[in-house]
Amino acid sequence: MQYQVGRTGKIVVARFEDREDVLGNLADIARRENIRAAAFYLVGGMREARIVVGPEKDVMPPVPVWRELGESHEVTGFGTIFYQGDEPKVHFHGAFGKGDMVKVGCMREKTETFLVLEAVIIEMEGITAVREFDPVSGLTLLKL
Repeated sequence: MQYQVGRTGKIVVARFEDREDVLGNLADIARRENIRAAAFYLVGGMREARIVVGPEKDVMPPVPVWRELGESHEVTGFGTIFYQGDEPKVHFHGAFGKGDMVKVGCMREKTETFLVLEAVIIEMEGITAVREFDPVSGLTLLKL
């Protein structure tokens, strides 16, 4: 196990409007506010998203299993923001529900708000963690 200890910095509350790009907006806020490390929560509606719901098999590198929302869903979840080079990388896992169906996964592509989505971003000061590409897993992982 590796870990670092930091403290709370800025807290940003954001409202994303209908059809806005969720992951893109989170990265934009991190750039504009010079937030290098953060945790965030999302709650609201998603119109579109491609999510990874796990690997096909427990092997390295993992082959992701993709699912698409394709219509409005309720969403709630937690994520982090750390930089990879000069760019903020957003990592979000959430639950996406419609009627009696719930999908849980890592939101990665086509992230479009339905009506309104709220974000609470909590900056972490004193944390020097970054994201780096790991050739064994083929993923961009947290490095402390």
